[in-house]
This record gives sequence, structure tokens and C-alpha cells, in this order.
Amino acid sequence: MPGQPSGRWMDADGTTPERSIRTRLKAWGRRVLPLPSLLLGSTALAALGHMPHAHAQGATTIGGISMTTVDVIQLAMLVGAMGAALILAVWLIRERGVLAAENTAMRGRLADMHANLSRAEALLNLRDQRIVVWANEHKNRKPEVVGNLALSSGAPDDRATFLAFGRWLSPRSAAQLDQAVSLLRERGTPFDFVAESQLGAPFEVNGRRNAAYSILRVTALGEARLSEARLRAENQRLNADLENMLGLLDALDMPFWVREGDNRLRWVNQAYAKAVEAPSTQGVLAEAKEFLGTQARETIAEEHRKSPVYVGKLSTVVDGDRRQFAVTDYAGTNGSAGIATDMSGTEAIRVEYERTLRSHTDTLDQLTTAVATFDENMRLRFFNQAFAKLWDLDAGYLESAPDNALFLDRLRTEGRIPEQPEWRRWKDNLLASYRAVEPQEHWWHLPDNRTLRVVANPQAKGGVTWVFENVTERMDLESRYNTALRVQGETLDNLAEGVAVFGPDGRGKLFNPAFATLWKLDALEPGTHVATLRAHCDALVAGTSPWSGFVASVTGYDEERRDRNGQCELRDGTALRFAVIHLPNGQVMMTFVDVTDSVNVERALKDKNDALERADQLKNDFVQHVSYELRSPLTNIIGFTDLLSLPTTGPLTERQREYVGHIGTSSTQLITIVNDILDLATVDAGIMELEIAPVRVAETVKAASDLVAERLAEHGIVLKLDLSQAPQSFLGDETRIRQILYNLLSNAANYAPENSAVVIAVQETRDGVAFAVHDNGPGMAPDVLDTVFRRFESHANGGRRRGAGLGLSVVKSFVELHGGTVRIDSSETRGTTVTCFFPSVPRASGHSEAAE
Repeated sequence: MPGQPSGRWMDADGTTPERSIRTRLKAWGRRVLPLPSLLLGSTALAALGHMPHAHAQGATTIGGISMTTVDVIQLAMLVGAMGAALILAVWLIRERGVLAAENTAMRGRLADMHANLSRAEALLNLRDQRIVVWANEHKNRKPEVVGNLALSSGAPDDRATFLAFGRWLSPRSAAQLDQAVSLLRERGTPFDFVAESQLGAPFEVNGRRNAAYSILRVTALGEARLSEARLRAENQRLNADLENMLGLLDALDMPFWVREGDNRLRWVNQAYAKAVEAPSTQGVLAEAKEFLGTQARETIAEEHRKSPVYVGKLSTVVDGDRRQFAVTDYAGTNGSAGIATDMSGTEAIRVEYERTLRSHTDTLDQLTTAVATFDENMRLRFFNQAFAKLWDLDAGYLESAPDNALFLDRLRTEGRIPEQPEWRRWKDNLLASYRAVEPQEHWWHLPDNRTLRVVANPQAKGGVTWVFENVTERMDLESRYNTALRVQGETLDNLAEGVAVFGPDGRGKLFNPAFATLWKLDALEPGTHVATLRAHCDALVAGTSPWSGFVASVTGYDEERRDRNGQCELRDGTALRFAVIHLPNGQVMMTFVDVTDSVNVERALKDKNDALERADQLKNDFVQHVSYELRSPLTNIIGFTDLLSLPTTGPLTERQREYVGHIGTSSTQLITIVNDILDLATVDAGIMELEIAPVRVAETVKAASDLVAERLAEHGIVLKLDLSQAPQSFLGDETRIRQILYNLLSNAANYAPENSAVVIAVQETRDGVAFAVHDNGPGMAPDVLDTVFRRFESHANGGRRRGAGLGLSVVKSFVELHGGTVRIDSSETRGTTVTCFFPSVPRASGHSEAAE
């Protein structure tokens, strides 16, 4: 039968012939062994039956022969033994006949079994198949191999080679079969699949296991089954490829989806589920969660009407952020599939790269060093302005991407580079930079006496960046530096200042003659230790000698190496100003200047300064007194002027009304100047007191704006208020702050162009409040900015009228009185911005540094 090993077949009831014979012999033994026991038992019983009778009579007469009891027992035993032998002989004759009949039947059955075996082997060899049988009880026993396969299929005839599946099966089929056979023998797992030989022939492989054997059958396939097997193998490959592809797509960090023909989702990967914040891919399909928005899907559907492939960039929201994705979607006949790549990071990198490239280009354009980049084809791809200026070439020619070799020929033709004795070899040596790995350096001495350091830097993609550094000035500077160094030595020797340089070891490196003269040193040689000089110089100093500090600076271990200066006086009345300067490499330089005359002049100047301060105090007292005296009549003038302007006073002519207006305007300006002078005098005297209270920002700014509204409207200037970042209130003197804003707005209105805008912005800072007033006027020159806060310093600077020069002085005094600061940012192109910063906690008292 198929599936049974050769030489070992079974009966119909599942037992082998050897086992059947052993069973019959055991049954015969059971029948033969009890027979002698039975005969002996019957003889003994017969003898025992006569024993009581013989014993009773003492003797017995049998056939006229007198016998004793012993004789009877012996006779009975003899008769019993003979009877048993006769019965045994009869039984043995009968059993021998039975065994002969059974042996005849067994020989017949054995012949039938051999016939069945031959027929089974013939049937096995009839089909192209081979069977391998392993005994389960004897795992180390070699397996039985039955059947044959055509050699043309690639299956070997040799038994050992056949069992080495990797030698004749394809690698994938061999690995699959080895794994299947292992599972069959160890766990009894059946299998059915199609394997393929190394020649491409398919085989049907089956594996089964029963209680005794594990069986493998390898069958060559016919044409019909061959096609089926090929389809099955192709299906296996396709399933494996599909499994690999789905596994790969599921591992990708890019959302991927497959849709049915009705546009419903059929499959998505883990990245898709993560993007739509779903717990699993099954949850995505169950809830039909979409990765792209409705408009994006409609865009893809519209494009599919024209083409099966859609490629484009779409945006969607992922993790609360809107991101840019590169989407590729393919539509087939029964559905579609798509993938999305997050381009947000790439787009940011691209934008940053373009920004960096532009910045790089802009930076190179600002360099004075000429830079040009040629690509791998030796075409000019980039040049900065210095390159075009260096060779005096028009931009059109350079932008046409000329060849590097032709570019050199043009420079030679126009006489811009030096003529070479062997031009071609020189040019080939220069262009060898395109094949070099390391940068190469060349020196060109141009016909116009310029010297260029030319560096050819090879690029990773095969191009070369040429750097042309004009070193003419540097070489000239080096020459002049060497000359200056020699001159410096001569200069030091002729300086009136004493100079001494000491090394880290405390010994002198350099002494000029002035040093020896000032300290009265004779025959001073380099190498003299600073301690030796101290012993000599301490005796010359009147008072405390600085030489102990000199010794500490030269020989000490001060990590900070602080420079210092000072002044000392010698016993002969000479005043010396000294400076200790730490030089590189641990050296220290000391300089000494004879300032005897300067000290004498300084003393005279101090006396004069004291006199000037007293005079300035008298001036301030006079100004304050005069200002108070002017204030009353000015107030009367303004009052009578306003009275004359009233219709009830009487009619005035047009000219009279104009004169009255001029009087009122001039009086108002004069009273403003007087008030400013009084305020400054009060501040200077240190008696001004601030009335600290909450200042409402919006109302204060509005009040100051109303004071200059008419003046701004006269020149078409628009006042813009920016209070978006302003606090509602802060602590300060509201009257003084309004006066500060009025002066700033008046100043801005004076300098702002016609029909422009003045901006006042208020911003709350971490430490207080900042008021900024900006105008688009002509700005202030640096020399004007240095004196802008000085009193009575008035500059027209493009303004409509010239004031008394007190407005910004008042502003600075009042701001500093609050403990704040004033900053002016001005330029000719940006206009002027005055920023006043007020701290969160102003000074409580009226006096401040502003008074000083």
C-alpha cells in the first residue's frame, strides 16, 4: 500500500506477519503445557481412590494375584503414566496437523503479501513520486526512501543527496521544506505546498504523521496539475510579496491607505492610524477616519478624472499642527491607493537653505575678496561683486556662464593677467584643480602692480571655488610694519616717557634712556631684576613707594592681570604718573611720565574751577530771581492781550487783531521759557517735590496731545497713538509727565515734515513704563546728539522755528527726577525717536541726580 515502507507490510487488521506468528506460538504453548499436569492429576486421583480400601483390608487380590497397598499404588501410577503418554501422543499428532495447516496458510499469506508488495512498489514507481518514511519510535534510524523522480526535474536519484533538500531545491523551497519536516516530526503538523527545484520544476509536497511513522511525499506534477501548481506557487509568491509589502508599508512612518471602488477605506497602516489619532488600524476602518480633508480629497478625485496618478502637495492637521504633505495617489479600476510624505521639515530645511544661500550670496557680495564658483563642467555659476570689479568685466558676460579656460584666455588677451612663457602648460596646471582633492594656492603678479593670492578650493560635486585675495596692501603694510618696528625702537629711545618691560621671570627686557634718567639709574642693562631696581628706587620716592606694587605685578601670580595706574612724587619734587600694563606672554610694561608741570597746572585749574562754580551759583540765583520777576508782568501782558481779543472790549482792525495775536503768541512762548527756567532752577536747587499718584496713561496722553493738536493740524501732521501695550496707570507726577509729553510732541511737530505722522507709543516693561515719540524728520547729526540735552543749546537742523533750547533739558530733568532715563535714537533715514523710561517705583523725594 502507498505510504508503507518496503519489506515491512501489515495485515488487514494492522498487524505484521512476524507479530501474528509469535501470537499463535504463545497460544499453542498455553494449550500444551497444562496437559501433563492434567494427566498426572488424574492418575494421582485414581490411586488415592483405592488407598482407603487397601488400607482397610491390608491386601488386595487382583486377577488372582495378591497385592499389598504399596503394590496397588505403584500399579496405579504406572497405569496413569501410560495413559497420560497415550493421550499426549494422540494430542501431539492432532496439533501437528493443525500446525502444518497453519504453516501452509501462513506461506500462502506470505506469498500474497510479497505479491502485494511488488504490486505496491510497481504502483509507487508508476507515478513520478518519492516517499520518505521516518519511524517515530526510532528517531535516530535512517529514513526509508521509496519511489523515483525524473532526473530532468532536478531531483537527484541518490538517497543522501535527495534528503539534502538545499542541494536540489530552490533556497526558498528548501528552507520551507526543512521547517515543515521539523514541525511534522516534532509536533505532527501536516503540510501541503508546492516546492520548486533549482531547475524550476514544481513538486507537490505533502506531509502526514500517524502513531508509528512520519511520512513525506514528493510528487512530480503533470501538465494540468503543473499549471495548477504554478498558479499555486505564483499565488504563494504573490501572497508572500503582498505580506512583505504590507509589512513594509505598515512599518513606514508615512500614512498609506487603500480604498475600495466606492472610495471607502479598505486598509491603512499604523502611521495613518497615528496621524488620525486612532487606537488601531481597525478603529480607523470602523470609524472611517479620513487623513485628508474634504477639499483635499475632492482635489485628488478631480485630478483622477484626468489622470490615474495624482502627485501634489496638500496640507492637513496632524497633532494639532497644520503640516504640508507630498501626496501620491493612484486610482485603478477597482479602487485606489495613496501615500503621504511629511514635507514640513523638508520644506523648512529648503526655506532655510534658500535663506542661507541668499545670506551667503549677500555676504559674499559684501566682501572685498573676489570669489567665483565654477561647476563640474567648468562653467561659471556664481560670482560676487568684488570678482566683477577685480577684472572689470560686464555682468552680462559673467552671467552667460563662460568656460573657465575661455575666461583665462580672455583675461590674457585683455592683458589683465601676466604673460606666461609656456601659457598652455601654465593654464593646464591651473585647471588641474578640478581633479585635485586639496586646495591649491597660486600667486599672481598682475601687470598693474597688484599681487593676488589665488586659492582654488575643489568642491564635492566636482566644481572649484576660486578665491582672489588682493594682498597688495597687506604686503605693503608688512613692509611698512617692519619699517615702523625699526622706527618704534628709535622712537622709544627718544621718548620723554620712561618705558620698562619685564619678563615673567622678573628680569628687564627693555629700558629706554628716559626711564634711566627719571629714576637716576646709571649703566642700566637688560636682565636687571625688578627687585634690584626697587632697592634703588624706593629711596628716591617721597612718601609711600609704588615699587612694592610693581614687584607684585611683575613676579606675582595674579590670574586677572589687572592694569593699573597712579602717581607718585620724588624727593626732589618731581611728580611722575605711572601705568602698569600687562602684555602677552606674561610680560609687564611700566611707563613713567614727568607730570610736574601738569600737576602744578591742575592745582591752578582746581582753584579756578572753584571760582567758576561760585560764579555759576550766582548765575543761577540771578536767573531764578529774574524769572520770578518776569513772570508777573508776562502774566499781565497775556491777560490784557486776551482781553483785547474779546469782542466786548471794542472793535479792532485786522492789523490790530494780527498784532494782538503776535503779542499773545510771543507772550505764551516767553512764559513757557520762563516756566522752564524756573523748573530747571527748582531742580538744580534740589527743592522740587513730585506729587506721586496713580497716573492714568490714556487720559494723560490725550491731554498732552490736545495741547499740540492745533499746531499739528496747521502743518497737516497726523498724530498716531499706540496704547495697545500700555498699562492703565502707573505711579508718577501726572503734571510733570504731561509737561514731558507736551515738550516731546512740540519738538516732534517742529521737525516732522508736512503731511507726515508723529507716533506716540506707550509700552509696559518689566521694570516700568516707556513713552516713545517718533517723527520722520531729518534726524540729528552725531555732534548734535552730544549736546542736545544742554541748556540753551538750540539747533535749527531743518526745524520750522528755533526755540530756547530748554525743552529736552526739562524732559531729561523731570524723567531723571522720577528715577528714569531718556534715550534718543536718530538717523537721517529713520527720523528721531525719543524714549522716556519711568520706573515702577519713582523716587519719593524731589531732589535727585538731575539737580546735580
